Amino acid sequence: MGLTHSADTGEEISGHGGGFWALTLGSIGVVYGDIGTSPLYAFREALHAATEGGRLMSQEAVLGVISLILWALIVIVTLKYVLLLLRADNKGEGGTLTLMALAQRALGRSGTTLLVLGTIGAAMFYGDAILTPAVSVLSAVEGMKLVTPAFDPFVVPITVAIIVALFAVQSHGTARVGAFFGPVMALWFVVMGLSGLWHIKDAPVVLAAFNPWHAVEFMLSHGHIGFVALGAVFLAVTGAEALYADLGHFGRKPIQMAWMTLVLPSLALNYLGQGALVLNNPAPEILDNPFYMLVPQNPLFLVPMVVLATIATIIASQAVITGAYSLTRQAIQLGLLPRMKVAHTSEHQSGQIYIAQVNGILLVGVLILVLAFESSSRLASAYGIAVTTTMVVTAMMAFLVIWKVWRWSALAAGLVIVPFLLIDLVFLSANLLKVHDGGWVPLMIAAALMILMITWRRGTRLVLEKTRRTEVPLMTIVKSLEKGSVARVPGTAIFLTSDPDYTPTALLHSLKHYKALHEKVAILTIQTVEEPVVAGGGRITLEEVSASFTKMRVQFGYMESPNVPKALALSRRAGWSFDIMDTSFFLSRRHLRGGAQPTMWRWQRRLYMILARNADDASDYFSIPSNRVVEIGTQVLI
Repeated sequence: MGLTHSADTGEEISGHGGGFWALTLGSIGVVYGDIGTSPLYAFREALHAATEGGRLMSQEAVLGVISLILWALIVIVTLKYVLLLLRADNKGEGGTLTLMALAQRALGRSGTTLLVLGTIGAAMFYGDAILTPAVSVLSAVEGMKLVTPAFDPFVVPITVAIIVALFAVQSHGTARVGAFFGPVMALWFVVMGLSGLWHIKDAPVVLAAFNPWHAVEFMLSHGHIGFVALGAVFLAVTGAEALYADLGHFGRKPIQMAWMTLVLPSLALNYLGQGALVLNNPAPEILDNPFYMLVPQNPLFLVPMVVLATIATIIASQAVITGAYSLTRQAIQLGLLPRMKVAHTSEHQSGQIYIAQVNGILLVGVLILVLAFESSSRLASAYGIAVTTTMVVTAMMAFLVIWKVWRWSALAAGLVIVPFLLIDLVFLSANLLKVHDGGWVPLMIAAALMILMITWRRGTRLVLEKTRRTEVPLMTIVKSLEKGSVARVPGTAIFLTSDPDYTPTALLHSLKHYKALHEKVAILTIQTVEEPVVAGGGRITLEEVSASFTKMRVQFGYMESPNVPKALALSRRAGWSFDIMDTSFFLSRRHLRGGAQPTMWRWQRRLYMILARNADDASDYFSIPSNRVVEIGTQVLI
């Protein structure tokens, strides 16, 4: 056993957190943007579905729809997500893949069933992440036509401009975006709640909707029509899954506080107000747009409301955008996606991140949908299928987490989760009726992403299996080289590897082709820890395995940009001399080629090669000067 030394190269990162209330305000703008704009269309669409087939609008139908919406908010959002699932976090992160990782860890294996469920949930979330901005921004801009029909020809161009601007500001960080969006959405919720509260007096009987029997009676008496209306009712809770995925951005308690004190009361008051308005006067113009009819119909009130609603629906896209960042980082860590550069935008919340590649892909996808459909009503049928599928997957994996991780009995876990699962399945069945009317869009997106994830995971596994066959334990090579059988040249060679116990491929090929080795050799492993900056002692760990070989481990905090040369320069404190001009960094680069006996389908192999070529470059990622890098490639047949 060699000697072990450690040195700290940490640097302080300045900055102060905004505190609990700042995070709470930020969560209002980011987490609740999607669900907070549902009153614009959810009640209206449900009413239209309830009157399908020539049915007359009745008090029972209005109370039934309002009751379904209220209890969906209480049961699905409040009980399932805000109070239960926000506690199922993996080091502060939430989302479908979090549950998958927790379940795999608890079961002690990476089961195929869990992997498939996690992949389905993640892919469906991405489908929703592309669809939500298209629908919300289109509906926002279309609302301007209520002020003047002259806006009609400019709906799509204005929508495109707004979407491009929205994605452009993402690089400034979730905290800054949330700080701007938070006050706007807080104002939106207050105005929305007060406008609904003002009209409850028009028909106080609407308060009877809190009785769940009205929801049950509506479903029993309306048959197929009630089932169709249920799919529209689900629009009221479409932001729930994004709420869980955004957990890492703000933390559990700020998200819970925002929901309980502002978001839920405002939503409930607004839906009750819309219901009272319709009960008091079920005129066609009110049924066509009950939300905007809550305010006096003159420009002094209508124009500010339309403008505020437009801003709010733009902000609604933020929940799924930030959720997609969190989901992508988890997918990379779980080996479902190739490595991408993750930019951390806060030293206080590790979940506040930005991923440029994801931002660009989402932007392109959203623009394609806007230009192809040109109308939010045409996209409305696609809304909900992806979210309900993810909710079903989340409920199934939550059972395993509650049972195995929280160590509840199987019976107790079942009693908690099965009711939620049954409700999710009913909503999924209702939304599947929309497939032929546009619901195929998120399903197509999700299918493409599932193929991508499965291909990357399978290809990576096959490549590792092939390279593992040629790997040699490091100590075997060290003992052989210490006998003096290879010529030595002046200088230091550093070989990067993820497994320090085996000889890096670059080292093996260097010996094979150069027949020589540097006087000093270091096997370097780089780790990222889950804290902003690594505090004293432990940043660099050195282990001398022989007179000329050293194992090195360099740790960086999640807020630091990995700078290997800078870290190594400070390693002199541990007694290891380092001169960048006398050091060469050796990286292993695999060149993938199709073998005579392919292990993957031809199309799948080509896809994997494209993904591998576009993965983030290691030398750039670790800030290693290009003129000090030697890349030694090896061909791998797949």
